[in-house]
Amino acid sequence: MSFSIALLLFAVASTGTPGPNNLMILSSGLNFGVQRSIPHWLGIISGVPVMMLVLGLGLDRIFAQWPMSYTLIKIIGATYLLYLAAKIALTRVSGDTRTTAKPLTYIQGVLFQWVNPKAWVMSIGAIAAFTVDDVALLPQVLTIAITFMLAGLVCVGSWLFAGSALQRLLKNDRQQRIFNVTMGLILAVSIIPMMAVSFI
Repeated sequence: MSFSIALLLFAVASTGTPGPNNLMILSSGLNFGVQRSIPHWLGIISGVPVMMLVLGLGLDRIFAQWPMSYTLIKIIGATYLLYLAAKIALTRVSGDTRTTAKPLTYIQGVLFQWVNPKAWVMSIGAIAAFTVDDVALLPQVLTIAITFMLAGLVCVGSWLFAGSALQRLLKNDRQQRIFNVTMGLILAVSIIPMMAVSFI
């Protein structure tokens, strides 16, 4: 299998499988529709490549000197994910509350990646697996980042459109409320295996 195909398959598997980003964008698609969720979507697909570039250019080595920083990131990330899980679970879908609730903005989508355990695992895993020492690092990391951005455009976008399609299937407020609670619980539970993964 060629390097490019292996990288693409890794990116598709990483960005297409369930995780905090996809669960949140699925829920956003249901509750706010595609148009209002586009900034969140774009924040995800650009935030992960930015993280990869920063890590690939040496930030991971700085963190490696202070291992407690990984623990701190895990704690902050888990706390924020639990907050978002509760926010999703408690999202109301009736009356004027739907119009006052807001999806994540572009900046929030970008910054969220820095407290998203799966984004850390994806980024460090991709850099470790698809870079070599005898070739300039920047072009390699750029290739990885662009591949993940393109994969995320399609894969994360699929979750967004799936969420929007659920609007036609979940016919009443009770069904949507059950869906939101379920998504909130799944997001909370998804933290457990990611927190068990070492970043080093």
